[in-house]
Amino acid sequence: MVSWAGSRFGRARKAGFAVAAVAATLSACASVHGVLVPVAGTVPGASLVEMLVATTRERAGDPGEMFSGARGANVKFAEITVSIPPASVREVGEVQWPKSLPGNPATDFVTERTEVVDRAEAVTWFRQKLAKNKRRQVLVFIHGFNNRFEDAVYRFAQIVHDSDANVVPILFTWPSRGSVLAYGYDRESTNYSRDALEAVLRGIASQPSVGEISVLAHSMGNWLTLETLRQMAIRSGRVDPKIRNVLLAAPDVDIDIARQQIGGLGPNRPSFTLFVSQDDRALAVSRRVWGSTARLGAIDPEQEPYRTEIDMAKINVLDLTKLKSGDPLNHAKFAQSPQVVQLIGQRLAEQSTITDSRVGLADRIVQVTAGAAAVVGTAAGLVVSAPVAIIDPVSREKIGERVDQFNRPVTDTAVP
Repeated sequence: MVSWAGSRFGRARKAGFAVAAVAATLSACASVHGVLVPVAGTVPGASLVEMLVATTRERAGDPGEMFSGARGANVKFAEITVSIPPASVREVGEVQWPKSLPGNPATDFVTERTEVVDRAEAVTWFRQKLAKNKRRQVLVFIHGFNNRFEDAVYRFAQIVHDSDANVVPILFTWPSRGSVLAYGYDRESTNYSRDALEAVLRGIASQPSVGEISVLAHSMGNWLTLETLRQMAIRSGRVDPKIRNVLLAAPDVDIDIARQQIGGLGPNRPSFTLFVSQDDRALAVSRRVWGSTARLGAIDPEQEPYRTEIDMAKINVLDLTKLKSGDPLNHAKFAQSPQVVQLIGQRLAEQSTITDSRVGLADRIVQVTAGAAAVVGTAAGLVVSAPVAIIDPVSREKIGERVDQFNRPVTDTAVP
């Protein structure tokens, strides 16, 4: 006989209820399924964001979904154009989901064009867009846990638009169930997608006209990113030199494993920028689920041994703990700072690194507050609008069944 509360299973039970309780507090608007069916046309004042999508998801039977949360056998590609409503009707940093279908391009994010393409067609699209990009810059975005395909598409479109970054946007989206209760499935899906992401990054870097690649990852997407870069370094002796900037937003990665992953990239690794917040409730739950000492995205960079390690590894850190937001989980604070997402776009346009002395980053660790956002926002960058967790209707029903159990104390009831 073992004690439920004192066993690993007891901790897992508590953690599972904690996930349900925290998730139940989310007030974000859920995505609307079917939004990827193209509308008849856009309106004056709306903006169009064109992106190339590479995915390890399986094709969906519904054209409004395009790709499901199931794992596909091969990497698939799509070209998507998103219409963003005029600035006069929207807040920077937000995705205006349609309340009903079809969406209204005058007030909502809507899909203007979608086309599933093969690899050759994807390469052609990429070369054409890159030829029009004077900076020859590419931005690859890897979303986090609990993202449906449309979540990733619309959020990335918002990031590209609001940052006004002059980049060729590439979305890499991996198989996520889009359910807060599918944490294990999503985590294993990131491992499933490592080879595919490496192939995509190598393919981008192999194009002679590409000058620089930046990678932006959020939450669980950081695990996929770090694992992929590490295996690239193992395979080739280093990360491809065109991958120059890696932005890690609220990384859901064990701190001890992160040390090995980043250290394994060798001395000629990309420039890393880490965004942390000690009040990130989603990472606090993840820590309980895994039983780990700390998650990388929730460390206090001013405390040892982190401060010394950060300095030795030459990692730039923005601590967003003091930055207040309307996000109940504090896992996507970036979406509440529109000035930051705009400033990072300016810095990318100038091809300046975030450690440039002109932006006042003499120290590698910068505390970000609402009052200081305009000063250090150039370093906070594109992660300002990283995806937030969206609870689907199925998860809501299951969560409702568990919240009452979570509120009751877990006793030492014996379990065979």
